[in-house]
Amino acid sequence: MKLYRTKSGWMGEEEGKILSLGQFSLDKLLAGGSSGIAGPTGDKKEKLIGILAPIESQEVWAAGVTYLRSKKARMEESDFSASAYDKVYEADRPELFFKATPSRCVGTGGALKLRDDSKWMVPEPELTLVINARGKLVGFTIGNDLSCRDIEGENLLYLPQAKVWDNCCGLGPCILLSEDEEAIRKAEIAVEIKRGGKSVFAGSTSIGRIKRSFEELIGYLFRNQSFANGVFLLTGTGVVPPDDFTLKNGDEVRITVEPIGVLSNICH
Repeated sequence: MKLYRTKSGWMGEEEGKILSLGQFSLDKLLAGGSSGIAGPTGDKKEKLIGILAPIESQEVWAAGVTYLRSKKARMEESDFSASAYDKVYEADRPELFFKATPSRCVGTGGALKLRDDSKWMVPEPELTLVINARGKLVGFTIGNDLSCRDIEGENLLYLPQAKVWDNCCGLGPCILLSEDEEAIRKAEIAVEIKRGGKSVFAGSTSIGRIKRSFEELIGYLFRNQSFANGVFLLTGTGVVPPDDFTLKNGDEVRITVEPIGVLSNICH
């Protein structure tokens, strides 16, 4: 089943039908109790209008340098940071960092904010894990970890400023309820950036190229911290635009993972 959060409440999609889920709460689902979802409820087929980011009170975290391509891109950002990124790719401990609060997230169709103190910004298309309070994987969504490569490349200690600000994270369009890591790893994640209606960058990679298992990433995230209503974890990017590319005002970023759907955002 797919879960959509809309302005009129949560909707469920199953077998081609989109119906209201009534009083469904993602917080309650991810708190670790029974999901309470036997299937979409109601007797009237609904339309998906006003889709929001599929999140309630959860924090959004991210894993970095999980693809070889990501490691190479980070090393290209600066000589100062190159050795650190090389080491973290091979290290036992993954790179994990805080990305966003729910208020900093936008759903498909929403506007992502470009920082006014960065001259080198890129989208980072990422499979995103939806995890309950017990550290159990319950589903997947798509994330856009909007990033400032110049700020991060200047000094690794600037990572929070390169990653976190208002409207810095896209999530959606829905949550695919699934625990099947093997199946989702067979999928492709693709991104296309349009400027003035024309494609200026496109790329894709296999989710199976993520070096670490989801269990490993979740295990490290839950070391010495808890998430009462669950948590979202972006799993890193394997598609990076060329070094001479930066996002501009009005660019549309479309990220596709076929089993989940398309996350589309305009940059402002």
